[in-house]
Amino acid sequence: MYLGRVVGTVVATRRVEGLEGARFLLVQPLDHAHRSTGPAEVAVDRVSASPGTLVLLEGSREAALACEPTFVPVDAAIVGLVDEVDV
Repeated sequence: MYLGRVVGTVVATRRVEGLEGARFLLVQPLDHAHRSTGPAEVAVDRVSASPGTLVLLEGSREAALACEPTFVPVDAAIVGLVDEVDV
């Protein structure tokens, strides 16, 4: 799992079976000090996040498991809203 900040939305008019109705957001991965750790990525939204929100992301195979039905073709999923980071 890793932190990220929602920086925008993604519109996809054609979707793979299993992702109909799913919402996609553009997320900037962050480290514990809220510094960017790489390029922005598209993540499927499982928690109704909004632009500017600090979120918890799951990547790789685990991202697909966070979706219903499982094993849809996603590389990142937003699985939580972050209230505070205490380091």
